[in-house]
Amino acid sequence: MNAQTINALNSKTEYADVSGRKIAYRSIGNGDPIVLVNRFRGTLDTWDPLFLDGLAEKYRVITFDYSGIGYSSGTLATDLQDVAKDVKDLTDFLKIKKIIVLGWSYGGLVAQVATLQYSDLITQTVLLGTGPPGERIIPLEQAFLDAALKPVNDFNDEIVLFFEPTSEESKKQAKASHDRIAKRLDVSKIPSTMDVFQLYFKGSAGLTEDKENFKGKLENTKTPILIISGDHDISFAVENWYPLTRKLSTSQLIVLPQTGHAPQHQHVTLVVNYIDNFLQNK
Repeated sequence: MNAQTINALNSKTEYADVSGRKIAYRSIGNGDPIVLVNRFRGTLDTWDPLFLDGLAEKYRVITFDYSGIGYSSGTLATDLQDVAKDVKDLTDFLKIKKIIVLGWSYGGLVAQVATLQYSDLITQTVLLGTGPPGERIIPLEQAFLDAALKPVNDFNDEIVLFFEPTSEESKKQAKASHDRIAKRLDVSKIPSTMDVFQLYFKGSAGLTEDKENFKGKLENTKTPILIISGDHDISFAVENWYPLTRKLSTSQLIVLPQTGHAPQHQHVTLVVNYIDNFLQNK
């Protein structure tokens, strides 16, 4: 198999040996490297392969599992500064000096912390379906908690969690994305126990409390940031960004209509194009 035929569905799972743990990762495409940082309960398998392949047409796309999650060993840290170190450790292992970081949901929180901790490493940041540091104006919807904390999620849960249940087009795209992801999905690797869920929640809570003033640091960052959200995200309501939009001088915010928590899975080509346009206009 040559490099041109490697894609999201057949790429090899590799392991970075770092600090007594193994970080599982996959890499496809060529060009400037983009490191993708995953959602709550996400693994290497839960990104839509069409989205990954779309990005890989112009970029080197690197996905990975947090320490202690999915295919990686170790334990998920409860401080997002420590979680963000997975990004730095992986890129150091790969001998990459500059990256673009792309974070989805919980991964968007990690990506923001990484951007502020490793400004010499990260040139641009893309945030999907996530929120800023600090207290939320609009909290999680109960529908998120009802579905997200089940040990195993079915397709109907996925519609509620990631798409817009009131939109027939959104539900149609949910099925298409679900079927693509199912082609390479090991359900046994998805975190399913409350003890692991609590590790995620402790990290998120720490950024909400924001003792390190990441919110203030975000307002002063020089790193270009692209934020893409759905207009009805039951996990991270886009309205939480609005008080900051005039304060984040390097950020752009795009809101997609009749869209939930996974804009990149519902509007694959559109989101890939938005990302590419942002990255090309440095």
